[in-house]
Amino acid sequence: MRRAATRMGHPARLFAALLAAAGAAFLPIGHAAAASAFAYGPNLEGFKYPYGVALYSFKTQAQTYVMAYMDVGPDRIGIGTGRTAVLLHGMRFCGGSWATTIAALHDAGFRVVVPDQLGFCKSSKPINYQYTFEQLAENIHALLGHIEAGRIVLVGHDMGGMLAVRYALMFPDEVLHLVLVDPLGLEDWRAEGVLYRTIDERYAMELATNSRTIENDERAFYYGGGWQPQFDVWVRVLGSLHADSGRERFDWNQALTSDMIFTQPVLYDLDRLAMPVLLIVGELDRAAPFRESAYPALAARLGNYPELAREAAKRIPHVNLVELAGVGHVPQIEAPERFNQVLLHALASPRGAPPQPSR
Repeated sequence: MRRAATRMGHPARLFAALLAAAGAAFLPIGHAAAASAFAYGPNLEGFKYPYGVALYSFKTQAQTYVMAYMDVGPDRIGIGTGRTAVLLHGMRFCGGSWATTIAALHDAGFRVVVPDQLGFCKSSKPINYQYTFEQLAENIHALLGHIEAGRIVLVGHDMGGMLAVRYALMFPDEVLHLVLVDPLGLEDWRAEGVLYRTIDERYAMELATNSRTIENDERAFYYGGGWQPQFDVWVRVLGSLHADSGRERFDWNQALTSDMIFTQPVLYDLDRLAMPVLLIVGELDRAAPFRESAYPALAARLGNYPELAREAAKRIPHVNLVELAGVGHVPQIEAPERFNQVLLHALASPRGAPPQPSR
């Protein structure tokens, strides 16, 4: 009965949104591309990352794909000497969005490895793929073995935080320190009563996504301290992927990964994390990827990250929780100096204890 009630919660609004999305599915590709002021190419060929990009070719699920990644070697002595930091991007971001974090870790002596996940940004976009966090973790593990990364400090943001948790559980002996930055998966949307959308429905909704809808959503829920010019670039990048010649392939992969995120919460496995964990959340973060599929009252309380993080911290055996005041969902972009200070202090401490950031 609960699910049936949810399905009938606001039919007019949901039907209108899906109808508009379905109509967008029949727009010619050229029309969609022309609607975007920026067209970087289906694999962001025209968008330059802050460091050199390499391609790792590998076979998975009976097909051969490439995973793009940055591998920034150490060239100085510091707290990171002898250690490799691996940074995992979120659902609406790419490896290149870690630019300031890469620079800070590199300056501290770390080797820094930053992949684009399969289906995202500069990596291959499969025609079809069974996305699971276990499969993505295996992909990353193969890449890290290929480049001989050794034991790692693993940092994940948003969807990348969910992947980082799964990786740490699968390969605990290889993860020295786990850092979760506003990770998704700290609430079980299905258990809360959020309506499940089929992959076809998700695909129709992805086809209706453009730079304007991305910016509107991020202004409302991502950046708590107000919009800044440096946020525009990732709206343009994501908008290009939704509008360029490869948009149908990209949107299909976005639908598949959304289904993975919805159906595979990591919340219930946090108590099995054995390594030191640093959990960083923005005080004003209210991101919730499935808010549109919930009753208005439920939608209003989803994505309360400070509250979710406090509850999650109770489950994690060796955790330090830091809430960054005045910051939303993407602290590494919104407040990079404060974020890097907390991160580096934790990685320099034997017990991973961060300082209390200024409020």
